[in-house]
Amino acid sequence: MLAQTEGLSAVELAERLELDDPVALRPWTARLLELDLIKKSGRTKAMRYFVPPELLRAAGLDGVTTLKRVQPHRLRALIVEDLERYPNSSISDIQRRVAPELSRPTFKRAVDALVEEKRVEPSGTHRWRTYRATAPIEQGGDRDR
Repeated sequence: MLAQTEGLSAVELAERLELDDPVALRPWTARLLELDLIKKSGRTKAMRYFVPPELLRAAGLDGVTTLKRVQPHRLRALIVEDLERYPNSSISDIQRRVAPELSRPTFKRAVDALVEEKRVEPSGTHRWRTYRATAPIEQGGDRDR
């Protein structure tokens, strides 16, 4: 199952195996991790199990590359790059261009982090909110002065 997907959370894997509790997976996943047959990324509920790409390639099961396991800092860099090209874009337009395969909450967390870091500036409210990349902060300078 893990080889056929980009990875699954413990809850998703338990559901597919028709287990009542994801805790029942622990003996199996622990052993597979120990044997390096699977890897994990993320923490707590965001933790995902996946088959290492080198094993998939060796088995002839390598497929299309996706952003499902992209590291958060890389996703944020892609969002900023997109907003430099397409300023004043809605979150749905940004996600459609950058990473349509990611869940909306995951993508929104990345955009919210960029807003908090002041690398992206929102405009408007709720449904009509758009975003644009801010000018880079000069090293040693203070933007708020």
